[in-house]
Amino acid sequence: MTSANDIRNKVIDQLLAIKDSDYLRALSDMIKSSHVQQETVPLTEEQKIMLALSEEDIKAGRTIDQLTLNERELEWLKRK
Repeated sequence: MTSANDIRNKVIDQLLAIKDSDYLRALSDMIKSSHVQQETVPLTEEQKIMLALSEEDIKAGRTIDQLTLNERELEWLKRK
């Protein structure tokens, strides 16, 4: 059985790939209007460190767009 954390992480991965702001806004509105009680999810120290590192990467401009990432991943897979 898939745990809530596994499902949450998969949904987050899928959300990160969405570039359409209207679609994301609609999803956000749907979540806000749901009557499901939202709970705070505690983060592990490792997760907090990863988030801090991600923020540093963003501020330093060490990011690439999804298309470039996909291309690099395909190139890497071809070499394997």
